[in-house]
Formats: sequence, structure tokens, C-alpha cells
Amino acid sequence: MFESLQEGLASAFKALRGKGKLSEANMREGLQMVERALLDSDVSFEVVREFMERVTDRAVGQTVLSSLNPSQQIVGIVHDELVNMMGPVDSAIPLRAGETTVVMMCGLQGSGKTTTCGKLARMLQQNGATVMLAAADLQRPAAIEQLHVIGQQLGVPVFSQKGATDPVAVCGEALKQAKSSGVQVLILDTAGRLAIDTELMAELKKLDRLAQPDQIYLVVDGMTGQDAVLSARAFNEALELDGVIMTKLDGDARGGALLSVKAVTGVPIKFIGTGERMDGLEPFRPEGMAGRILGMGDVVEMFRTAQQEFDQDQMADTEARLRRGEFTLEDFRKQLEQISRPGLMQKMISLLPGMGDLRNMMQQANTEKDTRRVLGIIDSMTPVERRNPAIIDANRRRRIAAGSGTQHFEVNDLIKQFDRMASVMKSLAGAGMGDRMRMMRDLQAGGGMAPGAGMLRQKGSTGKRLTNEERNKLRKQREKELRKRKRKGS
Repeated sequence: MFESLQEGLASAFKALRGKGKLSEANMREGLQMVERALLDSDVSFEVVREFMERVTDRAVGQTVLSSLNPSQQIVGIVHDELVNMMGPVDSAIPLRAGETTVVMMCGLQGSGKTTTCGKLARMLQQNGATVMLAAADLQRPAAIEQLHVIGQQLGVPVFSQKGATDPVAVCGEALKQAKSSGVQVLILDTAGRLAIDTELMAELKKLDRLAQPDQIYLVVDGMTGQDAVLSARAFNEALELDGVIMTKLDGDARGGALLSVKAVTGVPIKFIGTGERMDGLEPFRPEGMAGRILGMGDVVEMFRTAQQEFDQDQMADTEARLRRGEFTLEDFRKQLEQISRPGLMQKMISLLPGMGDLRNMMQQANTEKDTRRVLGIIDSMTPVERRNPAIIDANRRRRIAAGSGTQHFEVNDLIKQFDRMASVMKSLAGAGMGDRMRMMRDLQAGGGMAPGAGMLRQKGSTGKRLTNEERNKLRKQREKELRKRKRKGS
């Protein structure tokens, strides 16, 4: 997400750090790089101009230039202004006790509107609300069927009328049924078009007038750049939107639309879509997004993701074992299985503060394949060996390597790095927040993070996979070192 924007801003801050003592002249030079990074990321020109005026006014002041670390202060200023530009946002959907709240979803075809209806329904379900979906998109032939499939997936009722031609009538009947059933939230999936036209807007205005929705959300495709901003402006002029849901951000390397929508239209982004699965919808937090853009991570979202994705009973059991000083390869295998689902490991690492280099390594790595290799090595061990890796001698390593289709030195690498990880994990269980962050940095520096990507690589490498020739050379070097140690021992 926003890879090119992150890289552009990182280059600008790196240039500023390399100046040593900053003056107003080289500060302005560095800020020009920040401006260029934003424009290259398709942020609206007017938005960039106003943003840079605010940043420059604060950055060239005497307080910043005379500080001990002015370049670090620039990062803080840019972070604050990004938050101001995208916020404030309240992602809560107001519910009224004993009444049905109506949420109308609108947008152009291809923006992911129908899927987003399902994602929003799932999020509301998780928060304890009862939900009904209404199929009011009578223009796209497959829309009603698609919504029914999503409803079955989620266990959410879907209201539709066979052969219906009037979306207003469908919404009216859906609301009657939702009220009689005691449903707390009714989500209306309305029709979209390939482009904004008078017919579409007239239909939506009529729906707004007669259905009187409590919230109107526009679903836009973040990958369309400034077209998404123009759509938001046109829909807002017609309907007075309560919020925008921006989809497909996991495939958007630039981020211009996300940074421009609030500033151009005044409409806040309420939620963001970051995946095709039904759980791929996040409440939008300007502070967290600014942190991600600047490579500072988003700890709040990381913990939210962990609560959703991981087995909470298993996590509690592992934490209890850690507090007792226990952490075995069996525990590690369970953790690795949880985090190795497609895309999850990369997402968790991207949300960790200061993990930019590790994220780059993960992108270069074939994570899924490497994870299977690590799991294969652990599965080739006996239960006793998994509980006590210290007993794994040379003969056992060769047997495990043969059983997992790997080299014996790879088994050795896994055990060594597991020992390091186990030591830090046990320490983390009883440490304060400051000590935890320090140990996490130590763990990252030692190559112990990102199991499945780093454990089968040469320590200190750039993250690229070793060729067979490099592996053989490394193996010979290690065997030579082992013979030397044996001679010294004798």
C-alpha cells in the first residue's frame, strides 16, 4: 500500500538527514522533494500546495532549525499535517435504540460497492448489531445474485423482489421487513453506472428523499486516482454524503486519492478496503494511516488485526507458557501456522513500527514456500525433539533434513535462530513496553523476525535467495569450521 509514496518521502527525509546542520536553504530543498513525492503520487495539486504551505511555515521556523535533530522534527511536522489533512474522522455508525438505522451505499460500477456492503455487514455483526442487506441495484443483472451469495456467506438476511423494476419500492419494502424483524441496521445496495450521469443521480436523489437513509456512503476505487476525487465531489453535491469508503487500497502504490478526498470534498473517509475477503474492511484512522505512509507503522491496527485473525485461546495459552519460561518448537509451529496465511505476515510486519527494511526483505522473499520448508523441518522432528531442540545432534539433523527435503545446515540454522527467538520471547513476556520495543529491535537486527522468510537465509544477507552454488559454498565453509572446532576440542 502506497509503496511509491513511502519511498519518495523516505528519500526526502534521508536527504535532509544527510545535510548535517540544516539551514533554511537546504530545508526548503528537502521540502521540495516532499512536494515532488506527493505530486508523483497523484495527490491533487491544490491539496499539495496548501499542505506544503503549512509544512513550510512550521519547518523553516527557528525552533525547528535550531533543534538538536531538525530532520526528525520534519517527520513529525509532516505526520501532523497528514493527520490534519485526512481527519478528523469518526468511523462509528450511529445506532438508535429500538429503531432501524438505514445506510445507503452508492458508487460507480466496478468500485466494489456490493462486496463492500457485505464487508460492512460483517463489521457490524462483529460489533454485535443485527443486519439486513437490501438488493436495490436493479441495473446490473448479477448484483442481486451476488448479494445473496454474500448474505449466505455471512449468515445475513438479504431482501430482494423478483422481477422488481422500482428500486424505491424495493427499499421501502425492505425497511418494513427490517423493522418488523427488529433488525438494527439495513444496508441498501443501490445501482451504479460506468460513469456519472443524470439518470443515476436522479434515481439516487429520489431514493434519498423517499427512503430517508440515516447515513449515505460513497464507495470509490482508490486505484482510479483523481477520478475517485471527482466522483466523490459529484456525488456529494447531489446527495450530501456522510462518508466515503475507499476500496482496493492494498493495490494502490500511490495513495493520491486517499490524501485528496477529504481536502477537496470535505467528506471524511470512514472505512478503507484492503483485501478481497469479507474481513478486508478497516475503520479509517488518520493517525494510523499517516504512520503507515511515513513507515512508522500502525500499532493500533496491528493489535486489531491480531484479535481478528489469531486464535485468542491459543494466544492466551502461549502467553501463559511464556510466563512460565516455556516456548518450544511446537509453540512456534502453531504461531507460524497462524501468521502464514496469504498476505497476513506481510500486513502484520507493515504495521510494526520501524520495520521498513524487514518489509522489503519480505517482498523479495518467497514467503509461502519458505514457510512450508520451515514447517516441513519441524514436522520431520520427533515430539521429544520439538520440545527439546538441544538434543538434536549431527545424526538427528541429517535424519530431519532427509525427511524434510532440506540440507542439514538449514536444520541447524532453524534451531539456532529458534533458540534466539525463544530467549527473546520469554523475556518479552515479563518486560515493560520500553524493554519490549528494545528487544524487538534486537530481534530484528539479529534476523530472528519474520519466520519463514529469514530462517533459511544466510545471516546478514540482503534477503535474496541463495543459489545452489552459494548454498554449497556456505555448507563447505561451515563444515570446515566444524572440523576446526573438533580438532581444537581434541
